[in-house]
Amino acid sequence: MSSILTSLGRTVLAGFVLTLLIVVLFGSNVGSPGWVAFLFRYLHVLSGVMWIGLLWYFNFVQIPSMPKIPDEQKPAIGKVIAPTALFWFRFAAMATVLTGIILAILNGYAHKAFTLQQPFLAIGLGMWIALIMAFNVWFIIWPNQKRALGIVVVDAELKAKSARTAMLTSRINTILSIPMLYLMVAQQNMGL
Repeated sequence: MSSILTSLGRTVLAGFVLTLLIVVLFGSNVGSPGWVAFLFRYLHVLSGVMWIGLLWYFNFVQIPSMPKIPDEQKPAIGKVIAPTALFWFRFAAMATVLTGIILAILNGYAHKAFTLQQPFLAIGLGMWIALIMAFNVWFIIWPNQKRALGIVVVDAELKAKSARTAMLTSRINTILSIPMLYLMVAQQNMGL
């Protein structure tokens, strides 16, 4: 058991094996017409949890903690933790968007959702907000974080400006995450 828990890869694999065991032991509708859509919904939720979890980690933990960390310890965050977290953050955003679009296509509501038609107005608004958030991740936060973390070398003034831009855009995504999550849940539970 210790070998499973001391390796992140083995831990995640064990989670998927346990899930597969649950499916086999307790049954499922594997092979039914809705199974593929369900699988993409599961992957969409799984990647979305990682994306929003990391967004909230940055905003609730890392950003507020940075001023409290002694200067000699900050390179551990900037050179090791933040780049790794940003890698998973970016690709979780991409996976969430791609699985969401595939899910919308499989369930036949992509066009109506993207054009904000009833009865898919709520999920459509949520999808548009998520696309804005993903754009922010890839085209504003990540390029600015590369400069702020020294991955791309720039002068001190641009580095500070980039750090601020990345932080403010991350805060915008935090604001957007709240109504986006509401809209995604509201679609199936309230029919908005």
